[in-house]
Amino acid sequence: MSRAEGAVPPLVTHQPSGKLVRGSRLGTSTNEEPQVPLLLINRYRVSSMIGSGSFGHIFEADDIQTHEQVAVKFESHALQYPQLAYEARVLRLISGAGIPKIFWYGEVDDYNVLVMEKLGPSIEDLLCYCRRSFSLKTVLLLAEQMLKRLQHIHSRTFLHRDLKPDNFLMGVFSWSHRLYLIDFGLSKRYIDAKTRRHITYREGKGLTGTPRYASINSHLGKEQSRRDDLEAIGYVLVYLYEGRLPWQGLKAAAKSAKYEKICERKLHTSLESLCLNMPKEFAIYLQYCRQLEFTDEPNYLYLLKLFDELFVRHAFVRDYIYDWNLVRFRRGLTDETAEQSIVLANKRSKSLIPVVTTTRYITQRE
Repeated sequence: MSRAEGAVPPLVTHQPSGKLVRGSRLGTSTNEEPQVPLLLINRYRVSSMIGSGSFGHIFEADDIQTHEQVAVKFESHALQYPQLAYEARVLRLISGAGIPKIFWYGEVDDYNVLVMEKLGPSIEDLLCYCRRSFSLKTVLLLAEQMLKRLQHIHSRTFLHRDLKPDNFLMGVFSWSHRLYLIDFGLSKRYIDAKTRRHITYREGKGLTGTPRYASINSHLGKEQSRRDDLEAIGYVLVYLYEGRLPWQGLKAAAKSAKYEKICERKLHTSLESLCLNMPKEFAIYLQYCRQLEFTDEPNYLYLLKLFDELFVRHAFVRDYIYDWNLVRFRRGLTDETAEQSIVLANKRSKSLIPVVTTTRYITQRE
């Protein structure tokens, strides 16, 4: 996907300071304040920057036709390994519940641009907001939706390969109870589009994804498959319940040495020890994931039932009232002050993506 889907209007650019300038090329450092188009295809009016990372920058924008807010990803042509065109294509192929909608993709001046559905805070942001630990009920509500998101994208023959709390976001307004999966720049087909066969097992691969949550097989240089996405979710769930993982904070002189230490700690941490303070279902889940063969199709229904039975045993109500809803209620916060509180928690945790959300109490089933 190389060119805009529609004519590109004359370029005007916008800096966070509000100064209007001519378009210029963004440097390779994503810490710089970018100069981005103020108006896209005469429809999306770009305003404030709400996030940045190795991919580029995310801005808030208003849809002039519908008067709704959207999110706009800008990726500089100067990046050595651009991913946005690929991500836009993947998002179209895997569209569904809990996957952000995309409205437009194209090239404008020095940028690849993706206009997509605006979402709320990430699970990492909300964990900080809730003082680094979630209740069992919240973890189980999230676990159910994480597994459904994986089941969906796997059914479309794609792996995610970078599952972490930062890549799960909550919706906004009437969908504020729904969990969304984002950032498909590292996704890969596990079924060959031409042959319709499972990809070939290989070794000697580099680590793809975030080392903290990566599967042991990924650390060992093995080609990833569905089992690796599922194992990563297991580590995410332990992290959300415990607030940290045993291999966090390891020191090493180089990244490669640090990754080796993380792998070694994962290999030598028993699942009983890892899930010591958690119900046994979490260790059972991870054991199941680790026992899967490369081409095995996971039994998603078994895993969903595993957590659902735990949910029922504790007499939880599937009302989609999460810990952050209760924190907000106890503090008597309005939408505006809750937003400020979450942003403050983001800054304290050095989060890359400040968030905006309006939280509502929902009883609708996922």
